[in-house]
Amino acid sequence: QVQLVESGGGLVQAGGSLRLSCAASGLTFSKYAMGWFRQCPGKEREFVLSISRSGGTTYYADSVKERFTLSRDNAKNTVYLQMNSLKPEDTAVYYCAAGVVEATPLPHMYDYWGQGTQVTVSS
Repeated sequence: QVQLVESGGGLVQAGGSLRLSCAASGLTFSKYAMGWFRQCPGKEREFVLSISRSGGTTYYADSVKERFTLSRDNAKNTVYLQMNSLKPEDTAVYYCAAGVVEATPLPHMYDYWGQGTQVTVSS
């Protein structure tokens, strides 16, 4: 059974930082690209970043460039989302996802999803 478990969300002031983790089990982690999405109430799920299977390439939404970074540790089956210079508009539930297709911002191209972790940025 595949499981993706996000952690690290919380409440932070604007300008602050958070680090989200996503721990995967039940799959061959190194064979999957990993992505992060976010969703606000009443809005569609939005692509944030993704990282290739090897970790050598990352893809960013314009809204998070130069603020968010993504890394992975294939030995620990974990992907890390470092979020800096957070803004109130970054407030959302953040989801990690695993998929065999790399470099895609399309949610339906991902095979597995976590339950999400809430990130709230106060102004």
